[in-house]
Amino acid sequence: MKRGGGLLVAGTTSDAGKSVVTAGICRWLVRQGVKVAPFKGQNMSLNSFVTREGAEIGRAQAMQAQAARVEPTALMNPVLLKPGSDRSSQVVLMGKPVGELSARGYHGGRQKELFDPVMACLEELRGTYDAVICEGAGSPAEINLRRTDIVNMGVARAARLPVLVVGDIDRGGVFAQFFGTTALLAPEDQELIAGYLVNKFRGDVSLLEPGLDMLYGLTGRRTFGVLPYAHGLGIDEEDGMGVPPGRAKSRPWGRVSLRGAVRESVVAPPVGADVLRVAVCAVPLMSNFTDVDALAAEPGVVVRFVDRAEELVDADLVVVPGTRGTVKALAWLRERGLADALARRAAEGRPVLGICGGFQVLGELIEDDVESKAGSVDGLGLLPVRVRFAAEKTLARPVGEALGERVEGYEIHHGVADVLGGEPFLDGCRVGAVWGTHWHGSLESDGFRRAFLREVAAAAGRRFVPAPDTSFGALREEQLDRLGDLIEEHADTDGLLRLIEDGPPAGVPFVPPGAP
Repeated sequence: MKRGGGLLVAGTTSDAGKSVVTAGICRWLVRQGVKVAPFKGQNMSLNSFVTREGAEIGRAQAMQAQAARVEPTALMNPVLLKPGSDRSSQVVLMGKPVGELSARGYHGGRQKELFDPVMACLEELRGTYDAVICEGAGSPAEINLRRTDIVNMGVARAARLPVLVVGDIDRGGVFAQFFGTTALLAPEDQELIAGYLVNKFRGDVSLLEPGLDMLYGLTGRRTFGVLPYAHGLGIDEEDGMGVPPGRAKSRPWGRVSLRGAVRESVVAPPVGADVLRVAVCAVPLMSNFTDVDALAAEPGVVVRFVDRAEELVDADLVVVPGTRGTVKALAWLRERGLADALARRAAEGRPVLGICGGFQVLGELIEDDVESKAGSVDGLGLLPVRVRFAAEKTLARPVGEALGERVEGYEIHHGVADVLGGEPFLDGCRVGAVWGTHWHGSLESDGFRRAFLREVAAAAGRRFVPAPDTSFGALREEQLDRLGDLIEEHADTDGLLRLIEDGPPAGVPFVPPGAP
């Protein structure tokens, strides 16, 4: 394959499967000997990652880089938006925060300024790799945002990339979504729409084929594959802003990213006599809740997200995760009675783990003139720690030791912790059965995770024994291989290769009415 090929994976909706399809194509290509890289011009996510050069990017792009077997860099996600409320986000450019903007301010002018840096990153990747598989955001047919688009058709048109549109048939209405997405684009954008990919199909594909034929007749565009619904499949989610079934849409909620480990796979039986129950406080603006994936991957560990004090009663471990709004999370914990429940747990010697923002709320005092601008706020007082928010964000990839095991992690925080006592624990401390650290990803270190779970089980009085051979890294690789298998077995890979190498197909018809 000649250098510089490319493809944009767009979607009919958010969560249609763009991220997993992009990762799957990357894994399939690298297995064919193609040097490939992922790219997403603009990402909105509270789940982020720190590259080796100290740049913050979306976790989805980091996982897609792993699928491509390359080291993630800021080039792969030049613009990251980290929501701080319904109407504003921190803007991270080339891995570093450059300011806080409202949605109107961003789309009203700043987004245009970012187009040239985004395209420069894409071109640098295309000059380095045989193929760059780009991921869009939301839908390319968001006609209210097309003028300032730097992630969907704006990128495709500037780079002359063919576009594959992914639709989630499990939600219903996929034919209308494919047709409507195409018909709402301007003629110049429609020229780049090469075809469609059906995602999450259940049943007999032959029953779908008449519809695919009719779709071709209506649009002049073929379908490049029908991916079956695969249980227990997924990579890191882009955000934690979803809402769980049956809950009011009054606040942000987190979804677990590695669905194969947590939600849909057959749970392996515990090695010991007992299971270990983990409750994760679903704080507002929850970030990097991917930290608990490694716990959920352990046989006999049951992870659930909670928002009521009574849900902590039977938990063997409570995790207070990271958050983009530490002071807001602290107030939320108090309003819901969770703060009192955590204090009772600490007094009884029952395990609590705070990570990043969760670590900060467990401390004595928070001085925040940066994130919330709330000034001095009392923490929960469970750890001898005082936190001062600095204007400069800490972005690091630390390595250390805890519980006699080597630990790797990554740090993303404005809060600077002054640890005044307790036993050392990574960069934080431990008092009794309460632990706190800024390190994300530490539980992915297998030996440390097993040692930590042994401590938790002992403190909780559970006869739980960590499995001796669980490798979280191997589980991730299995997931990525399954994604590559889906593409190889259920997509027209020859057709995809032609698109990547040759660009948009010639002569595709215009579908009226086009963009208004």
